[in-house]
Amino acid sequence: MRFITIVGIIVGFMGCSLSYGQTTASSNPIAVFDLAYTLEGTWDDPQEVKQAWDHAHTLATLQGLVNRKSPRLYTYFVKNGKHDIDRYWWDKYRAAGQWLAGKDTVVYPDIRSLVKAFRTDIEGVVVYDPAVPATSNVASAVAGADRLIAVRYDSDEGSLYQQLVTSGPRLPVKVWLVKKDGKSLFTGSGQIPGTSRQSSGSAKNDAYRWFIEHYLKKGKCNTAFGAYYIDQHWMTQPKRINRNHHTLSNHDYFVSKNAFFFDLSPWADEPATDDPQQRPGTDLETLKEFLLLAYQQNDNGNTFTHIGGFPPWAFKYTQHAGGKHDDVPTEWEYSRIISAYNAFKDADAIGYGALANASFWQHYPLKDSYPQQQVTDAELVERGYLTTDGKLVENGKEYLVFYVGDYDAASWLSQTTPTLWDDPNRGKVPLMWCISPVLAQRVPMAMEYRRLSATANDYFAAADNGAGYLMPGMLQVPRDVSGLPDATGQWAEHNIPYYKQWGLSITGFVIDGEAPGLNEAGLDAYERFSPDGIVPQKVPLTLLHGEMPVLRSDEDVNQEDPAVAAQIIVNRVDKRPLRFHWFRNILKSPTWYVQVVDEIHKRNPAIELLDGPTFFALYRKYLENTPDAAKGLWPDN
Repeated sequence: MRFITIVGIIVGFMGCSLSYGQTTASSNPIAVFDLAYTLEGTWDDPQEVKQAWDHAHTLATLQGLVNRKSPRLYTYFVKNGKHDIDRYWWDKYRAAGQWLAGKDTVVYPDIRSLVKAFRTDIEGVVVYDPAVPATSNVASAVAGADRLIAVRYDSDEGSLYQQLVTSGPRLPVKVWLVKKDGKSLFTGSGQIPGTSRQSSGSAKNDAYRWFIEHYLKKGKCNTAFGAYYIDQHWMTQPKRINRNHHTLSNHDYFVSKNAFFFDLSPWADEPATDDPQQRPGTDLETLKEFLLLAYQQNDNGNTFTHIGGFPPWAFKYTQHAGGKHDDVPTEWEYSRIISAYNAFKDADAIGYGALANASFWQHYPLKDSYPQQQVTDAELVERGYLTTDGKLVENGKEYLVFYVGDYDAASWLSQTTPTLWDDPNRGKVPLMWCISPVLAQRVPMAMEYRRLSATANDYFAAADNGAGYLMPGMLQVPRDVSGLPDATGQWAEHNIPYYKQWGLSITGFVIDGEAPGLNEAGLDAYERFSPDGIVPQKVPLTLLHGEMPVLRSDEDVNQEDPAVAAQIIVNRVDKRPLRFHWFRNILKSPTWYVQVVDEIHKRNPAIELLDGPTFFALYRKYLENTPDAAKGLWPDN
């Protein structure tokens, strides 16, 4: 491997950077390790790919354990174009007066010295099988439960297994997920080793079911957290997508939380594409077993399971990998399944799916509340939108709001802060930034930074579908997937503290997908925590539920050319009988919005972009004064 040059260029008031082996009078210096070397090379040599995987995996499990109680180990890894994401956040909070100012650091030159430095934090090693990809995820889960680091079995000279287990520090192997001679422990036949269970016929599923028997059923995991990340199958096509998309760097947080890990297909009608010999639906059976046990151990769903990750659609389970299903249907089917068991996803989807150091940043201290200014009737009258008797002014205007998304994943929020949020044109037009408040669990610093640096034109609403991405229709009885009791009240209780802390009262989008639409119980639940408005897919065009305005979602507009995007919006506005218009945009810059608004005004000056609270306050007034619209009887369009 290429060792990392030890560099310490830190301004004096920020603290001292020490080379490995030096000592400091300061207690608890932060260890720093640069993992970027694993992203380099041609990757035409299988050894380069193995190193990229092995070093990232072992580091992630080590980091999760080391940072479990306090922030002690930081790594540089994630890059987004010219932006070094982990240095961006590090430098921001190393500045004078910030959280990490004055902290001493120790820079480690290689992974062996890093493991040695934290030897007392680990009990040993869990070794997994290169021939059964699922064992890599099982290893991450075992690592969190037993305070072990994960190492892939590889007897080749120079492998990480050779450096840490058979030589070097000779770390003791506490759990073998492969036989000691390198032969597979899980074969997909006979009995699952060490259990009374018959094999599923799939080595992949046997590995997960072994974990269920030995860890999940014995209460050795924290079932409030799960992790859905691709297993070693990634190594078969590592250049298919971004080089960091093994997403091993995401494991650290979930190891720190003692989560369970999996990579399973949600489809019942075909074998998993990475395990074509299995009986169709075997993966789904195992997934449901995980989810039901989590539900039961989470006080029968009173705690929702926070699952990081996303279906690895570019590699598995879709038409990209020879399956029957497309990408979005696979996303929705997975969402439908987990929702039926009171679980939601923190959706680290491909594109911006890599996230490092969440186990470190989880300790960032947040305030108790981040209130937002709401609009009053008096202000709306003064601004010329309402008459003194509370009716909309007939001014010929068409009102527009943008769902500025998608920010339902901690990885996407972290990576897009320097690229999109820091755009110099932010603040020139009103934007409703829709961010899931549950992302504060893994990237609290990004959540707070956006709040503290917001302009008067930046307003925050919740992303799909509140404090976590699930399909709320699957919380409503009858729940055909799981048969569990209604959980709409539990969903409200889950969301209330998040909305209160972050000053939220609007849910910018509710993805219903292939789930049922919201019924009375579902709407009642949302009214409890999102009283100023929701935008679902499966509702009448207009509706006033109690005092909560409900507007059906409309089109996605994501064309890169602002003129094209503007024309689509103008055409759609012209066709609708309603004065209120919502459009969803994904990862668009403030510069794009400024240009789109300018192009809209050229075509139809009557269209006015509003801030979030003004849009929904006016929409509520319209519903209060239009009985048919309030009852959901407005003509469908």
